[in-house]
Amino acid sequence: MSFVSIESLGWGEDLANAFSQLLSQSPVPLVPGRVVRQERGLLTVQTSERAVLARAAGRLLHQASNVEALPTVGDWVALPPPSGDGEALLHAVIPRRSILKRREAGSEHDGQLIAANLDVVFLVAGLDGNFNPRRIERALTLAWASGAMPVVVLSKADLCLEASERVLEVEALAPGVPVLALSAQQGTGLEELLAQLPAGKTGALLGSSGVGKSTLVNRLLEEARLATQPVRPEDNKGRHTTTHRQLFVLPQGGLLIDGPGMRELGLWGDEEEGLSQAFSDVLVLAEGCRFSDCTHQREPGCAVRGAVETGELSQERLQSFKKLQREQAYQARQTSSAAQREQKRLEKNRTLAGWEHSRAKRRRD
Repeated sequence: MSFVSIESLGWGEDLANAFSQLLSQSPVPLVPGRVVRQERGLLTVQTSERAVLARAAGRLLHQASNVEALPTVGDWVALPPPSGDGEALLHAVIPRRSILKRREAGSEHDGQLIAANLDVVFLVAGLDGNFNPRRIERALTLAWASGAMPVVVLSKADLCLEASERVLEVEALAPGVPVLALSAQQGTGLEELLAQLPAGKTGALLGSSGVGKSTLVNRLLEEARLATQPVRPEDNKGRHTTTHRQLFVLPQGGLLIDGPGMRELGLWGDEEEGLSQAFSDVLVLAEGCRFSDCTHQREPGCAVRGAVETGELSQERLQSFKKLQREQAYQARQTSSAAQREQKRLEKNRTLAGWEHSRAKRRRD
């Protein structure tokens, strides 16, 4: 990208108003830009004039209370007008419309940002051996919690004779969510996906390695921009080919973010609303329970267990709901404890800084 209209990148009136407030409080001139690529700590930001390499300014890093306050791909940011060939410093992140995130793999309370300012999250599952209803439920929970609209994409439909049955199965566990079966290799089902991503809207692909995300991006871009590899034949698992996150402008005007595959989709602790939307059918059934605090285990008059006994609700789906509910509650406690420890650390540092300032003042006096 070089000279582009920021409107083509999703810029709108709400973002312009938020940027105006930032600009009125800044002692230096700033311009808006969108993070279009992220690889490790280095970002590429597209302004209306050109694309520049950028990093968060020291003040932005210092003021960030956690990783969620830092810029990620899809974010709109404020930076000085680019000049020269050096790295630009990002002064602020413009308030987001939505944020897709997960718990950092191997951590109990640290989070990882996936993409920001999304209108839709495409949850990609392959029909060649990657299909897993429980993983789709977990991904739906994260997608609903992001503030964007989820769409389930069942890729590699050309390799599955039961593609129609799989669509019906997913529709049953994803009430109100569009479920699309497509084949990027054959080019089938792409129009239905593009209909979910009109010009100026931003989507992100979320799925494990080997489900065909990069192949899908190449097909939508109508050129081979991303490297792809076949899945491992011994277990149908993908190889980590994509190593960065990047935003692409599609020929029809939609914006799509692709990134590395994710085998783990850990909850971060603030997905309670997402869990409610992903399992809305279970919660509707729970309204018929005799007790309002029913745990759906041994209580008499449990409508949820009654639905399992009649076959209206599968035992697997109920177990998945309980598992994610426990995980969400546990992570919420962990995150809260970590936040409290961080707050105490900041207060201690401020107290020490105040003491040092007072001591220095007494020495001067």
